[in-house]
Amino acid sequence: MENRTVPRPLLIFGLVAFVGSWLVCIPLWRAGGIAAPLLGPIAAAMMFTPTLATLVVWFLVERPEGRTLRGLFAATGTTWGPARRRTFLVILVLWVGIPLFVVLTTLIAGALGWYRLDLTGFSMLAQAHEQQTGNQPVPRTMLLVSLGAVALTPVLNAVPSFGEEWGWRGWLLPRLRRYGVWRAILISGVVWGLWHAPLTLLGYNYALLGPWAALMFVPFCIVFGAILGWTRWFTGSVWPSVVGHGVLNGSTGLVLLFGAAGQQVNFALVGPIGVIGIVLLAVIAVLLFRFGDVTAISAEQAAEEDLGPR
Repeated sequence: MENRTVPRPLLIFGLVAFVGSWLVCIPLWRAGGIAAPLLGPIAAAMMFTPTLATLVVWFLVERPEGRTLRGLFAATGTTWGPARRRTFLVILVLWVGIPLFVVLTTLIAGALGWYRLDLTGFSMLAQAHEQQTGNQPVPRTMLLVSLGAVALTPVLNAVPSFGEEWGWRGWLLPRLRRYGVWRAILISGVVWGLWHAPLTLLGYNYALLGPWAALMFVPFCIVFGAILGWTRWFTGSVWPSVVGHGVLNGSTGLVLLFGAAGQQVNFALVGPIGVIGIVLLAVIAVLLFRFGDVTAISAEQAAEEDLGPR
């Protein structure tokens, strides 16, 4: 690593992803903020800016001979990796484990007195449902519907989650490995967190924090990104991180399912993206990298993915 300058493809990737995210979010800043009706579609569209950055760098910046879309898929982990069973097992663990983690962090917040729980009537979600539809739901039915929706989130969120993960864990993270595993995790996590700024500066994810939400979300992105990064290296595939990202996005609503009506949810304290979740995710990440193999990517593939001095 004689050349300590940042490789040009990394700079271009970051520029395209960040400028793209701000351009997509302009309508939110002009009117409505996170209360705007278009928040959902805009947030989903923003998730494809890392994909755009990947395509720009691959086809327009690096420009080696024979650079094809098929080659891009191979170099960014869109296969099942060298051991399919390992990849499928990791996907299954994420699919089941992340919703359980959301529930665990919610229950811990309740035990600490940071969140009032209602584990029988599910009154917070029932109240919201009644306000929207005028109908009073049956608690057991509401629980089953919520759990069923969470179970389907990897499928429902597959496309937008891939839009992000193909860029972050597919293209970017392996190319940062030349700086060392932990530096790659830290850099990619900070980049990922700051990339959310067009939304988080408006209070997205932590409505009670206002613009401070942008700062709060960075440590979460570092520790959760570390876990997704571990799955990328452990399996040699980007699909576990796609599933993990999709499951998390779709299961945070479980926090509301177990809450008591008549309170505001401070997501800086409650749930997987709050203090409790960040601390526990950091512990899990350290254990994974301590005891889990991260050499699934072969030496040849790692060499192909490394940018090298430019």
